[in-house]
Amino acid sequence: MDDRYAMDETPRQVNAVADNNNSVSRAADFTVRARRVQADTFTQSVSVRGRTQAVRHVDVRAETAGRVVATPVARGARVEAGDVLCEIAVDNREADLLEALSRREQARLEYEGGQDLQRRNLQSQISVAQLKAAYDAASAAVSRAELALARTRVTAPFAGIMESRAVEVGDYMDMGGQCATLLDDQPMLLVALVPEQDVGKLRPGSEVTGTLVTGERVQGKLTYISRVADNISRSYRIEVELQPGTAIRQGISTEVLITANDTRAHLVPPSSLTMDDEGMVGVKTLDRDNRVEFHRVRIVGESTRLDSPGFWVSGLPEEVTLITLGQELVFPGQQVNANFDWAQR
Repeated sequence: MDDRYAMDETPRQVNAVADNNNSVSRAADFTVRARRVQADTFTQSVSVRGRTQAVRHVDVRAETAGRVVATPVARGARVEAGDVLCEIAVDNREADLLEALSRREQARLEYEGGQDLQRRNLQSQISVAQLKAAYDAASAAVSRAELALARTRVTAPFAGIMESRAVEVGDYMDMGGQCATLLDDQPMLLVALVPEQDVGKLRPGSEVTGTLVTGERVQGKLTYISRVADNISRSYRIEVELQPGTAIRQGISTEVLITANDTRAHLVPPSSLTMDDEGMVGVKTLDRDNRVEFHRVRIVGESTRLDSPGFWVSGLPEEVTLITLGQELVFPGQQVNANFDWAQR
């Protein structure tokens, strides 16, 4: 057999050190820095990327066909509900209305004459009913002629900004053809997609702060949370209604910060976080006898204030004695000394 694979038969020596060996310092002689931390109410927030959007953005279309004879509103101008955006040539519509009015007047006189004859038993009820039908038909023709004439004026359905115009004077517009695009910017909205793991934290009416890429900050309230997730991203659409009078453009990228649930949590310094043997994040604390305990925690938020930076964590008792320095050198169950004079503020 190759000597390289031969077992080493040289006897090995193992030295054992007793627990009470004076050469080993006692665990209780080890001092850690500690501070008492009280739970407080922390308002969770959800941060997502979104964009600004008008509450309504519609294409205003014609309900009749004809030649465009006027476009009285300039692009980008603000309009009120009922303002004319495009005007179509009247052509023979006004003449049709005059004809319908004359026929209605004729039918009215014939109907009233028939009623008078019926009261004197000189006209049958059937004849009077026929005259009544003719009068109603003439009245309906007048309504149709008035509507056809009114539809030559394409008006704004609501107050807003005329974003674009699709036709010019001289163009022929078919029925259903686009006249202009109208933007309702009062109020403006913030729209975003919230991940499925965060959507359960949101409630309608929550306060929302938006930071635009331009640096401008806007305020609003959460008004809509979708009940159906996007098929691709598995996220849920939300809408935030901004405060009235907020004058911003549509489509600006925005960092949306939404106020979510209130929870009890502890504010701990980042240096106090450590991990156990299973890789779970937690903190080490001291019990009444100054014995070290490990508590797994969940980070629910972050404080960026200069006077109290740190992480908000949940999973701890209401009040704990937190080890802030030396936690990496002690183990659960170990008894140590706690120095509160060094407590970080």
